Amino acid sequence: MAGPLDELVGRLTHMVGAFTHEHGLKQAEVRIELLDGSRHVLVPMTSESGFGFFSFTPHGAGGDEPRRTIVPIGAVTTFEISAPDPERPFGFVAPE
Repeated sequence: MAGPLDELVGRLTHMVGAFTHEHGLKQAEVRIELLDGSRHVLVPMTSESGFGFFSFTPHGAGGDEPRRTIVPIGAVTTFEISAPDPERPFGFVAPE
């Protein structure tokens, strides 16, 4: 059975798809802002590890080591969906 965090991730993924379709984009950029004011461009997001925690992989600048960030869902203040930055060839691909 899917929990609230699974539902959140599913709905956000659906919103990304709707945004790309509505604006005729192949990809969208998704940013997250945390309570500490830090902002991150997301690669994937997941409801793992559960128990009120949300995890995401921030998009790294060239040469950065891969990492996964796990925060309490209450630390998230904003999700932002936009057209990808033309300087950064990255974005979420709309689901089929």
